[in-house]
Amino acid sequence: MLCVSSANLLAQNNKISAIDFKPLIGHWQGSLTYLDYQTNKPYTMPADLDVTEFEEDNNCFVFSNIYPNEPNANAKDTLNLSENGIRINEQMLFSKRKKSGLIEITTMFTGVDGNNHRAALIKHIYTIGTNIYTIVKEVKFVGDSKWIKRHEYRYQRN
Repeated sequence: MLCVSSANLLAQNNKISAIDFKPLIGHWQGSLTYLDYQTNKPYTMPADLDVTEFEEDNNCFVFSNIYPNEPNANAKDTLNLSENGIRINEQMLFSKRKKSGLIEITTMFTGVDGNNHRAALIKHIYTIGTNIYTIVKEVKFVGDSKWIKRHEYRYQRN
């Protein structure tokens, strides 16, 4: 079983706040590259993003995912930041660091992934800048020692 110790993680890292995510508000254009588990090859497709702040809650943002070539896949997601600054959508903050004008926020949690719904340690890495935004999902299956990049969204502001 995989376990992430929240006590160790919090002692090592900064907290997050809505201020970290406010630069994302607006329209973004980009792509999604994901690992097709059946072919074990990456596939890239256009992906756009509209980000708004939820009116009733300053710690909540709405992400409207737009897939120009696959409009039936369009979806809205909500990003909720905990009041104490240690969670994103119930995922524990692992690290927050600033480098070269960018903020990199990493969350880590246990869950399931893949076509076989295998138990895994899952990591999301958010890189936020004025004109660039990326989200990378990596998984490490129970019993494996290697991280696999499951998908990466890459956006640029127009």
